[in-house]
Amino acid sequence: MPLQITGALGDPDLIRLPWEVPLAEWPQHHLVDLPRGISRHVVRFARLGGKVYAIKEISERYAKREYQLLWDLARLDAPAVEPVAYVTGREEGLDAALVTRHLQFSLPYRAVMSGTLRPDTLTRLMDALVVLLVRLHLTGFYWGDCSLSNTLFRRDAGAFAAYLVDAETGEMHPMISEGQRLGDIDAAHTNIFGEMLDLEAGGLLHPSIDPMDTAEDIVNRYHRLWAELTQDEIIEEVDWHRVEQRIRRLNLLGFDVAEMMVRRKVGTGRLIVRPKVVDSGHHQRRLLRLTGLDAEENQARRLLNDLDGFRVAKGLRHEDEAIVAHRWLAEVFQPTIAAIPAELRGKLEAPQLFHEILDHRWYLSEAAGADVGLAAAVTSYVRKVLVFKPDEKALLPDDENANQLS
Repeated sequence: MPLQITGALGDPDLIRLPWEVPLAEWPQHHLVDLPRGISRHVVRFARLGGKVYAIKEISERYAKREYQLLWDLARLDAPAVEPVAYVTGREEGLDAALVTRHLQFSLPYRAVMSGTLRPDTLTRLMDALVVLLVRLHLTGFYWGDCSLSNTLFRRDAGAFAAYLVDAETGEMHPMISEGQRLGDIDAAHTNIFGEMLDLEAGGLLHPSIDPMDTAEDIVNRYHRLWAELTQDEIIEEVDWHRVEQRIRRLNLLGFDVAEMMVRRKVGTGRLIVRPKVVDSGHHQRRLLRLTGLDAEENQARRLLNDLDGFRVAKGLRHEDEAIVAHRWLAEVFQPTIAAIPAELRGKLEAPQLFHEILDHRWYLSEAAGADVGLAAAVTSYVRKVLVFKPDEKALLPDDENANQLS
């Protein structure tokens, strides 16, 4: 069987990679050195034409299956890595390969926890993982192997956003069953307990963090969020404010409410209410529509708050919001990012940089007792904070010809 690369988004240059060689033996000039999570398969990152791909060696059956599952998740706008292609017909004795797009600025959990993990950082990671699992379940996806190792994390303002990176054991259904949900939670409990023990053995866990308590906390957080999203609420007709309170709680958890299902309970004056919840992203969509900036949800919320403050400060309350957004982009956001030295801009995404500068400005202003302004905040942030941060972008060689494939 000849070599075959199948994928709707396949890069034609993929054919030039050395598929006749086991992935573990690929020459270094084809590869990019990026943090990798723990995997039962060989995984490498390859650079082609300025793009970085994650390549995993896996049996043909599972390569095709995982590729299809990732496409199903992509169509549902679920947080998962983007499938590119699967490769079959390699040399005899070699497995097939699954190719996905590397998620820029993402980190495996061990890279996030490269120093001694503080309890508040762990809490934010676990919150991100719980939201990911709930969102997948709402789409009808059964993960089968939920763990920190099968997840990538991106910084999202003061929190994290989580993405599924391994769908090998997953299943897509019209609606997930109660047994499948509970099975996923049980697997998450077992896996995370083991991962916490591993971190503890490596001296990467804060002494105050108990592995078993952490695993059980994941389960409890999941059940609270699932109930908030899916349970009916019975209210008196005069207690409609309770519905508004629930919507606010859901918004704080990162979910939007598209509509409400309301019906009267037979024989009573009470109403049964269930919100129809859609995936998080209200602020992302608004920011993208107004400015073209693609950001995580918390980043988008922060940038929109600054945009709204700009509207008030400039006396533009009655101006069309698209015009205000254009001015904010040209007068505030773009000059702020441009003021950062070019060699340091790859450390974080632009929305995250802007968010951190706003935070730094707030701290400086508090200390000074007056607003220090963005220009001073950028200068101070670059000198005191940014230069000491690790790069979270997939850093590629400056010389575009250095890794050209022959």
